[in-house]
Amino acid sequence: MGRKWNNIKEKKASKDANTSRIYAKFGREIYVAAKQGEPDPESNRALKVVLERAKTYSVPKAIIDRAIEKAKGGSEENYDELRYEGFGPNGSMIIVDALTNNVNRTASDVRAAFGKNGGNMGVSGSVAYMFDSTAVFGIEGKTADEVLEILMEADIDARDIIEEDDAVIIYAEPEQFHAIQESFKEIGITDFTVAEITMLAQNEVTLDEQSQAQFEKLIDALEDLEDVQQVYHNVDLGE
Repeated sequence: MGRKWNNIKEKKASKDANTSRIYAKFGREIYVAAKQGEPDPESNRALKVVLERAKTYSVPKAIIDRAIEKAKGGSEENYDELRYEGFGPNGSMIIVDALTNNVNRTASDVRAAFGKNGGNMGVSGSVAYMFDSTAVFGIEGKTADEVLEILMEADIDARDIIEEDDAVIIYAEPEQFHAIQESFKEIGITDFTVAEITMLAQNEVTLDEQSQAQFEKLIDALEDLEDVQQVYHNVDLGE
């Protein structure tokens, strides 16, 4: 799959840590998940997935608790979940997921970010068909063979298991997220370097140096938008 998940996460965490932007985005996502179901991760699977991902980014407990308490308090603040699709330099493909309380503002901001950075918006479905929703886990302290054995004992058939740096990365169907989490929890493993449901490109592309620099500027502009939660793409950015 060639994703270099640890490198991607570290780069993003380093960028976001300077402004605590990532904490605000997680706060909003946790609030929405808690408000849409029970504010208890044991009975709200969507909330449990968000909290597991927040854990891998070291989101402070105070921010998590504040978002859940806000949902419990019956806040009338509502957000729409939106997905935009578009193209970057040389036909690169991008998916943008957002949570917003002002649809017109978000659509305008996303469109402007594309337009000012060498990209353009596409219609719904123009890009998403080239991506697969995927559960991704990163495990340290185990070999790929050991991870495979653990999953086989739990009757879980992963899409792929690869060793990357000092971790083993598991790719699986999104419906298997909780089963994988529980299979490791049963043997005492509760910390993951990666634990999320994401959109993976079926095929990655490599850009020339100039196009990649422009592409990275476009991705940064999209990720900097307040309403944008996740940005997925099909470009191999290397390490």
